[in-house]
Amino acid sequence: MPIITHIEVYKFNIPLQAPVTIAIGTIEEARNILVKIHTSDGVYGTGEGAPFWMIVGETQATVYAASLDLAKLLIGKNPLDLEGCIGAMERYLAANPTAKSAFDMALYDLAAKYATMPLYQFLGGSNRSIATDETIYIASPEVMAADAIKIKERGADAIKVKLGTNATDDIKRIAAIRAAIGDEIPIRTDANQGWDYVSALKVLNTIADWNVEYCEQPVKHWDYAHMARLRQHARVPICADESLFSPQDAVKLVAQEAVDYFNIKLSKSGGLRNAVKINAIAEGAGIRCMIGCMSESRLGISANAHFASALHNVVFYDLDSPFEHAQDPVLGGIAYQNHYQVIIPDAPGHGADVDMAYLQKMESFVVK
Repeated sequence: MPIITHIEVYKFNIPLQAPVTIAIGTIEEARNILVKIHTSDGVYGTGEGAPFWMIVGETQATVYAASLDLAKLLIGKNPLDLEGCIGAMERYLAANPTAKSAFDMALYDLAAKYATMPLYQFLGGSNRSIATDETIYIASPEVMAADAIKIKERGADAIKVKLGTNATDDIKRIAAIRAAIGDEIPIRTDANQGWDYVSALKVLNTIADWNVEYCEQPVKHWDYAHMARLRQHARVPICADESLFSPQDAVKLVAQEAVDYFNIKLSKSGGLRNAVKINAIAEGAGIRCMIGCMSESRLGISANAHFASALHNVVFYDLDSPFEHAQDPVLGGIAYQNHYQVIIPDAPGHGADVDMAYLQKMESFVVK
């Protein structure tokens, strides 16, 4: 039986090509965490957490600090006992989903490597064709329209548009994009909690005939009542994002008939174990899912892509965070073909690692 012998944790900083702005904040650098879990057989698994602090309530500093305790907790355990290892983390530390997600991802990577299976196969699925959308961040209508033209020219099947400032300006943004690119390419909107009910209803019913597939998180994450009202009265389907962290959140959203779709993110759900549970709850309720991302490198995106490939109830794909990065220190992992087609590796595990020369520049610790 293998045991966990030592765990490396790195602050995993990746510069962005430009700052990205959503309704609730701006980030200027991906400040992530990388975890490497080593076993007595000389095998290791890697996992990445991307703490988008204004959403998850964690920063790189808090995740790094929590990782010390989580690493100590796992030393000496059987890494193939996924239920035991992940359950121990859940019992030890409340909340902190991003910290847990990095360890969860590394454990699943290890388990799939021991099974000599790609992660999608270990999760019970196949290597499906996946194409990501690309995100346009909040700016003037003119700048966002110009971005949309570039994305259309690159051949995207769908465009995700960040909104959530005020009704008048947000309607102008979508109008400008549609004027620039026509009506053929679907738009997926995301307000990131930026509207109240009245503003959300005005925007969504104005843009409903402009080939808008759905709107993510139009109101505050805690406002299930207005999410449900919007689902009844808005002519655009509603998708939960910041309202959905855990399987328990999924149950509440289903019970209140609050949304049409779920957006699952590994850094938000605590990792693959909870993501699988959330998808199962959604599927049982007739709710389709999307796989989203924070600001992960191609390593974290590789695990996300394996999950989406394995589970057929996941039908929307937002896996574009590496497009924003000014550097790519990841070895192996997913590749992008024709910019948007996600090519998933068949190597055991999620198939990705990070260049050690890059990691050695980062602050780190080892627990043995």
